[in-house]
Amino acid sequence: MKNFKLMTLLLLALGMTISAAPSFAEVGYIDYQKVLENYPAAQQAIKEIDAKGLELQQYMVNKEREYKNLTTPVQKQNFESQTSTEFAQKQEALMKLRMNKEDQIMSQVQTAAKAVMVAQRLDAILSDQVVFVGGVDVTDLVIQKLK
Repeated sequence: MKNFKLMTLLLLALGMTISAAPSFAEVGYIDYQKVLENYPAAQQAIKEIDAKGLELQQYMVNKEREYKNLTTPVQKQNFESQTSTEFAQKQEALMKLRMNKEDQIMSQVQTAAKAVMVAQRLDAILSDQVVFVGGVDVTDLVIQKLK
């Protein structure tokens, strides 16, 4: 009887060990660059940022023309100081716009990726750059979800 109890305990312990063994996780991956290239909101954000960058370049061209028309060293020094301050403010505004747009796009892509992860019953979605072998490419599903 003691052997039977001991055998039962061993079998239970073995069963618990086998059921507690880790199973392989189903992982998806996305090509983030491809998502950005095919996501209209991302393309619009890029155009907006580029337009603001061109405005900043045009601002500097105009200021250069104004600078050439100044005659005295004092005028030039004051102009340089004022222009430098204005340029720094405009450049900072451009950087804030860029970061804001990047955060918005990343948030939207993450939301779509989470929805795809749930729908496809995946444990995680990674960047394609960290997946060496295996996984499921869900890039097109994320793009469809975003559109």
